[in-house]
Amino acid sequence: MKRLFTVLICFLSIALVKAAPVSTGIKAGPVNTATTKNYHDTTFVHAAGTVPLTGYETLIQRRLDSIRKDVPLDYNEYVQNYIDLYIQNREEMGRVVGLSKYYFPIYEKAFRNAGIPAEIEYLSIVESKLDPNAVSRVGATGPWQFMTTTAKLYGLNMDNYVDERRDPVRASYAAAAYIKDAYEEFGDWLLAIASYNCGKSSIESAIAQAGGANDFWSIRQYLPAETRNYVPAYIAVAYVMNYYSKHNILPQACSFSLNIDTVLVDKFVSLRTISSVINVDFSLLSLLNPAYKTQIINGSTANPRRLILPQTTREKYAALYDALNNSGIVGAISRHAVYMADNERAGHSSKYHKGRKLRSSGDDETSGSNKHDFITYKVKRGDTLIMIASKFDGSSVEKIRSMNGLKRVRLQPGMTLKISRG
Repeated sequence: MKRLFTVLICFLSIALVKAAPVSTGIKAGPVNTATTKNYHDTTFVHAAGTVPLTGYETLIQRRLDSIRKDVPLDYNEYVQNYIDLYIQNREEMGRVVGLSKYYFPIYEKAFRNAGIPAEIEYLSIVESKLDPNAVSRVGATGPWQFMTTTAKLYGLNMDNYVDERRDPVRASYAAAAYIKDAYEEFGDWLLAIASYNCGKSSIESAIAQAGGANDFWSIRQYLPAETRNYVPAYIAVAYVMNYYSKHNILPQACSFSLNIDTVLVDKFVSLRTISSVINVDFSLLSLLNPAYKTQIINGSTANPRRLILPQTTREKYAALYDALNNSGIVGAISRHAVYMADNERAGHSSKYHKGRKLRSSGDDETSGSNKHDFITYKVKRGDTLIMIASKFDGSSVEKIRSMNGLKRVRLQPGMTLKISRG
């Protein structure tokens, strides 16, 4: 999976041996490739030989230890070099800290449902600086920088109207599914993270070359140059996002409201029309709805689409409904297609407005009656439990596993699953 690269050569104050820098999305520079034998001791192995940690380096190591949860946050020369690079870019990191207040709650819900550590959310900063419109030189797109083939494999839709790689919600579920699959294969979070950069086959090859070693630092020398520095960059970002205030990094206020509402729309309607009716800046609507390539929501009765709006008054929602439905223009929003989804954004405020709650999203094959507390879903090619759970309000991987007696079984196209109604 190729990534967004923005490389700027920096000069560091310590003697380094140059290596190809990992994509940080921020400013990157040369990184030492000398082999470090022990990543938990109190020395570095530089090109010039073993060097004791300074007081500052020991402090960084202790801080990393203090924030470690499930993902190992090893400290070594490579990590320190990337910490230095990130903290030198205070303004850019301050902007990222501000954006994280909006995007991280979205990521955390997807990761919680997938059963993977929330701290992997920092990877999106390495990938895109939390920019849903980021596109790499090789076409990787969105906050999680999916290539087309991998995006389709993990259930993301791309057509003339929509690129779900740009949708922070959908793309986060897909990223969570990829990381979870990689962890189940390798049994190591850092290897799962590394595979996000170079692919699972490259990890398998490196493990074989390392004689079966199954941790990142042991196989690092056999990985692509990019990936060797990808994990150190991730650890460095985790550090900076927790200790930015210690390095005079000032969080910038997010440029848009953190309080949003989610509406499902079952007709074609332009963001410009919505902007005009409720008097919300068009560029803001575009930023909150980055998946719509032409700024047109292509909803239908079979497949209603999500519209994200900054919270506004009931009067403005009533005006939006009246203007679009009474004018007879294409783009009318059906009364029954407007649904304010409380659970779409964990951590963000949300309200119900006009309309009734939709049973499920568009192309899901469902059946059943009010006599049952579940509906059924037919598994399609490429489906994962994460992606299926994201389609149904109130559902989760754990609920689906429990209702269907699933353990570690792989889904097969054509399987019928029971899905809780809520």
